[in-house]
Amino acid sequence: MFSRFEWTLAFRYLRARRQEGFISVIALFSFLGIGLGVATLIIVMSVMNGFRADLLDRILGMNGHYEVKAPDNGLLVDYEPVMKRLAAVKDVVRVSPLIEGQVMAAAGKQASGALVRGMAPDELKSLSVLSSNIVEGSIDGFEGGNTVLIGYRLARSLGVRAGDKLKILSPKGTSTVFGTVPRVKTYKVGGLFNTGMYEYDSGYIYMSLTAAQKYFKHGKGITSLEVFATDPDRALAIRSEIINAVNIRAYIYDWQQSRASFFNALEVERNVMFLILTLIILVAAFNIVSSLIMLVKDKGRDVAILRTMGATRGMIMRIFFIAGASVGIVGTFFGFILGIGFCANIDRIKNLIEGLTGAELFSAEIYFLSHLPAKVDAGEVAVVVLMALFISLAATIYPSWRAARLDPVEALRYE
Repeated sequence: MFSRFEWTLAFRYLRARRQEGFISVIALFSFLGIGLGVATLIIVMSVMNGFRADLLDRILGMNGHYEVKAPDNGLLVDYEPVMKRLAAVKDVVRVSPLIEGQVMAAAGKQASGALVRGMAPDELKSLSVLSSNIVEGSIDGFEGGNTVLIGYRLARSLGVRAGDKLKILSPKGTSTVFGTVPRVKTYKVGGLFNTGMYEYDSGYIYMSLTAAQKYFKHGKGITSLEVFATDPDRALAIRSEIINAVNIRAYIYDWQQSRASFFNALEVERNVMFLILTLIILVAAFNIVSSLIMLVKDKGRDVAILRTMGATRGMIMRIFFIAGASVGIVGTFFGFILGIGFCANIDRIKNLIEGLTGAELFSAEIYFLSHLPAKVDAGEVAVVVLMALFISLAATIYPSWRAARLDPVEALRYE
């Protein structure tokens, strides 16, 4: 399709000469613009995918795919039949009774708000996100009614370690003739966990189900049932079966409803970032157009001589098309390599920059996770690369066509 002569002449035009240096500088910036645009798109899309996947895995590793709650913030008392019906639903792997309550945790002169979650010991051990991330102490003593597990960030703010004592105060206290007295009880810190999620590590306290029932005075009741399915997508497909199995007056929330605003915000931000960063590639494409137009104008005499020597308009068009397309193709390939390499070493790069600048680039308090995730999606990378190639090739069409339409007589007359 392209002759050797056309390739040779196109690359000769791309090489910088003293009188054509400015044109080559524009081509260089076009190359860098397309490369950085492709790399940035790949990096941002991968980080957004990593955020969503990591958060989804960790959140659903700590919470069920469905939550069945009693209406009006009440209690589920006769819940065993409901558990049996839910466990019989296809694709349901586990049903866990749960007690949740807001408390104030205190140790020494330090205090912090926290959420108590009461679970059966075997159910807690089945949460691999928590049980496999015990950084101090042990989960073995959790069976006792006087032992709790707390996040390491909460422990650090309170100044406690495994084996220390922790006071828990509930605002729902005991009514007396002198008013409501807050309920206070002291527990032993059996272990500290580090899930990598700031919300859980800084504000969650786990105790056994029976201990939570006694502390909150719920008797044999629970606040909710957590239903775990084989995977998140399959959980959404069995919603009708879950509703039929519950068969009592209750609120039923799936994982999308529980965190709808959070995941929707991530999706919107991801789409907006894609549109904004695509503009980088478009700007680089306009640079290709401008550099080729200047090149055509500068090479008008050469084009006229080639035409008089027998070169066809198609040959002229292909020469300038190769010159412009080479910048776009090589720039796209450079951006692809840069983006994939950056994603593969993103945590090392982050740590290096933080070490050099002394600034914290990724605060767990703001971004919810304690590390920077990146998940490269092959389909998305292919879309970015193909889009960049299409824009780059499309940008060369008009300047190449304009070069082919040059009148040799007029070009030589004004030289």
